[in-house]
Amino acid sequence: MIQRSLPAVFMRGGTSKAIMFHARDLPAERAAWDAIFTAAMGTPDPYGRQLDGMGGGVSSLSKVCVLAPSSREEADIDYTFAQVLIKEARVDYKGNCGNMSSAVGPFAVDEGLLSASGDTALVRIYNTNTRKIIYSTFPLEEGRSRYDGDLVIPGVSGAGAPIRLDFIEPGGATTGRLLPSGGVVDRLDVPGFGSIEASLVDAANATVFVRARDVGLSGTELPDQLEARPDILKLLNDIRLAGSVRMGIAPDIATAGSISSVPYVGFISPHADGPTLAGDVIPANAIDLAARVISNGQPHRALPLTASLCTAVAARITGTVVAEALSPAAGAGPVRLGMPSGVLTVGADVVCENGAWIARSGSFYRTARRLFDGRVWIPGSAFPRS
Repeated sequence: MIQRSLPAVFMRGGTSKAIMFHARDLPAERAAWDAIFTAAMGTPDPYGRQLDGMGGGVSSLSKVCVLAPSSREEADIDYTFAQVLIKEARVDYKGNCGNMSSAVGPFAVDEGLLSASGDTALVRIYNTNTRKIIYSTFPLEEGRSRYDGDLVIPGVSGAGAPIRLDFIEPGGATTGRLLPSGGVVDRLDVPGFGSIEASLVDAANATVFVRARDVGLSGTELPDQLEARPDILKLLNDIRLAGSVRMGIAPDIATAGSISSVPYVGFISPHADGPTLAGDVIPANAIDLAARVISNGQPHRALPLTASLCTAVAARITGTVVAEALSPAAGAGPVRLGMPSGVLTVGADVVCENGAWIARSGSFYRTARRLFDGRVWIPGSAFPRS
């Protein structure tokens, strides 16, 4: 089998990792990307490990980012995110990845897609998936991105330089509306289960929120506990599909099942002592609420950043199932989310004007690191015939 190679960079962004491509190195025809991306990641793999590619067998390690200079006045970089499925030969472009968004600015500077000087860079990113602007602010050293620093984020060992991400007007990223159904709480009819209350919110990525107790959970479960409950994972996915149709993302359940990346589905519970994957215990007074999210059918080991932003926005919308779970001691500042890897603090600027809820911005800090660069080898059959 003849192989071909493409220039690529492999980076960690937050709690995810991805292959980073320049758009100039890929076929101009977007339809040709899927075969290249799945082959590079080692998909499809019925064993779920992606051993014959760059993927890591979980959704947070099976990602691709494509970067190019932007022609938009309000942006410096165009960024397209691709979620590569693991067991299916399929790529989903419906949503964005907040974690990998943190790697985009440093990549752009280090690859010379824009020039930067001084101690700090501000890169304006246009995410093509959601058609939203993200500001990435991070330290520089001698004109290049600085990766060493003191910031520790849950789910990543060690420390790194802080990267601030500001999602500008994140509402309606998937559907065009912050509250796609028009209400703060909906009642979904789930086959085999019945009716359940849910809040359908679309900020950074659309998410379906339910109360943990309404699906028979405490809200402090770790991923392995959820993976041992296929009945719960099926129920949550059925809720996700019903929410997708209600949000207008898909016209029917069958179509909703073919869209893996959005909406996310998460379950929320009030603050309580909870375990972490590191074996520690998060005290109840360290968080404002607890959240767990299913990403591409898998319990996320931290929280997807876009879903975290959506959770914080939902917490500031009176009447949602997220807002009702807020600790009485929660202030008006950033929301502290308890999750399997620790505590994630997310800022959300949300207001109600003339009876309509508006998300002005959402922000958080991440770290990133360039891991290697070179060429990724891909079976020649994945490329279009010239």
